[in-house]
Amino acid sequence: MSEVEGRMRTVLDAALEAAFGHVRHGGDHESRKLVAARLLDAAQSGITALDELISVGRRALIDLETRSRA
Repeated sequence: MSEVEGRMRTVLDAALEAAFGHVRHGGDHESRKLVAARLLDAAQSGITALDELISVGRRALIDLETRSRA
């Protein structure tokens, strides 16, 4: 893994943790997996700033919560 990949992984991990920061026990595995996939898609499309990725993660979590209530 290159230094850039390592840094990006660290940023993605931080964004995932921030998105689930208010969720009891850090959320379930399936929800974390889906939000992580959305974060990875965002990063691959060029969104690499931590604050922007946190927003993407939180939006993904809101989308999941909204779908589960419907």
